[in-house]
Amino acid sequence: MSGYPLVRLGVIGGGQLGRMLISAARELGVAVMVLDPDPEAACAEVADELIVGELHDPQALSRLAAGCDLLTYEIEHTDVTALSELADKGTVIRPAPELLRIIQDKLVQKQHLQDHGVPVPVFETPRSGESLREAAGRFGYPCVCKSRRGGYDGRGVIVCRDAAALAAAGLDQEPGGGWFLERYLEGVEEPAVIVARGLDGAVAVYPPFGTAFHPERNVCDAVVVPARLSSEAGARAVEIAVAAVRSLASVGLFAVELFHTAEGELLVNEIAPRPHNSGHVTIEACATSQFEQHLRAVCGFPLGSTRLLSAGAMVNLLAEDGAGGEPAQIEGVREALAVEGVNLHLYGKRRARPGRKMGHVTALAETAELALYQARRAAACLRFR
Repeated sequence: MSGYPLVRLGVIGGGQLGRMLISAARELGVAVMVLDPDPEAACAEVADELIVGELHDPQALSRLAAGCDLLTYEIEHTDVTALSELADKGTVIRPAPELLRIIQDKLVQKQHLQDHGVPVPVFETPRSGESLREAAGRFGYPCVCKSRRGGYDGRGVIVCRDAAALAAAGLDQEPGGGWFLERYLEGVEEPAVIVARGLDGAVAVYPPFGTAFHPERNVCDAVVVPARLSSEAGARAVEIAVAAVRSLASVGLFAVELFHTAEGELLVNEIAPRPHNSGHVTIEACATSQFEQHLRAVCGFPLGSTRLLSAGAMVNLLAEDGAGGEPAQIEGVREALAVEGVNLHLYGKRRARPGRKMGHVTALAETAELALYQARRAAACLRFR
């Protein structure tokens, strides 16, 4: 028998992923302490305790660890060295800090996957601005330049259409190889597969999700489940995603983002070792949400069913371009909730900045196409000014 709470969990990062993780934790009897630099973080009003501190601050991380049974993270941009030192002293951290050393450097991640036989796009690792220009010439234009560290939601990815665009970006002037080059893939779809791995090595896999991206912001705009893939392509996507996660030999929830080329090839773009934007629709559409599944994995509970209960869709709600960091004003809630099959998730973010994720809507329907239509109808009603 266990007293309450069953587990005291420390979460590094206090954004919307952490907020939704806390909602699932409440139902499992898990108490949550959060570390985030923003006292108005999305988690602030729902966490059992909020530690205001930088995610790279060893003292703040130590304070979080001291009050918890184990640590996890909702964002991977933290101090791996500090986490490794905590782990050496006995702090349980899942997924493990060693995994973050692979994930945080996208070039190292690509090389790891390639070394383990996981298919990835062709890439090259220039060590200087001159070698970057030379590599771009060999690849041909357009080509994709990716930052090795710190990129997310479209940041750190530049598509260079020609040599002039490469020069204008200034990347060929940067020494030290902070960027790597990847072959541009024309007309690809970008499915995602979410895989959970438990303490006992058991694996649970969600059906592939189809993702669509905002044309200007290069951020995920919408998700549908099931993805628009043939049964053969879907099975292959799952096979590749499981192989990628097994190669990492860690515990937790992993979102494997893929490219599906016009020729039918499936390649891994990158992996997120945490709940992911593509999996928000699992809250309503699957027997176990991605957030509960992550908790089950890191807390050592049996993994839950990933059975799809209904076709569904998710649309992100972004603050408008005119937003300047002032307190958010939300319009259209009544109209959005009047759309059949729609659920509204607001993230509690007090301030709106251009393009900031303020929430999402999901819809369930007989088909993914109808669900997406309903979700977009609801999202069109909502404004964050």
